[in-house]
Amino acid sequence: MISKIVPDLQAAVAGIQDGSVVLLGGFGGAGQPNELIDALIEQGARDLTIVSNNAGAGTTGIAALLAAGQVRKIICSFPRQADSQVFDGLYRAGKLELELVPQGTLAERIRAGGAGIGGFYTRTAVGTPLAQGKEVRRLGDDEYVLELPIMGDVALIKAYKGDRWGNLTYRKTARNFGPVMATAAKLTIAQVTEIVELGALDPEAVVTPSLYVKRVVCVPAKVKP
Repeated sequence: MISKIVPDLQAAVAGIQDGSVVLLGGFGGAGQPNELIDALIEQGARDLTIVSNNAGAGTTGIAALLAAGQVRKIICSFPRQADSQVFDGLYRAGKLELELVPQGTLAERIRAGGAGIGGFYTRTAVGTPLAQGKEVRRLGDDEYVLELPIMGDVALIKAYKGDRWGNLTYRKTARNFGPVMATAAKLTIAQVTEIVELGALDPEAVVTPSLYVKRVVCVPAKVKP
């Protein structure tokens, strides 16, 4: 019987190696796999390159991973915000490398990685510092920058419901980067709020099919007091 369900968060992140490229789902706090990130902190893998929409806020989630000193480089679109003091401190101290990527380009680079596309041209970033060192090509009347795909060793994502095969559905804006990241990693690990029986998910509602998922761990939603 095929089952990708693991018993706990520690089993979910077991075996993640030092130096891994880790794709982290989430758009701000929406869909961010905070419990998996906490488990990764406890697991202790270091010298990581993380790919995410932002560089964390406050002292939890991605910010906590940065504060633990486990990240060498971050590839993201929005590194700074009002409460990004962890990122700010590390970056200004020269302890963290940043690759800044426009949000649409970031999503497309990840999608390209999952689809086996060797690169694509975009007008975004033409004539800016973000185009430095990259191939620029004129196509028709405009210039385009060549962007290369992003692929991960691991993807940590958060979904709404999943079954034992690893089929996933998402809830509203928590969907964001999860689906494309799931396709672009060698090992995709999903935390879900609820595990349902096979056949309980409407096939038309499955966003990430089981093909892309290796491990599923149930993290029930916290009940507000």
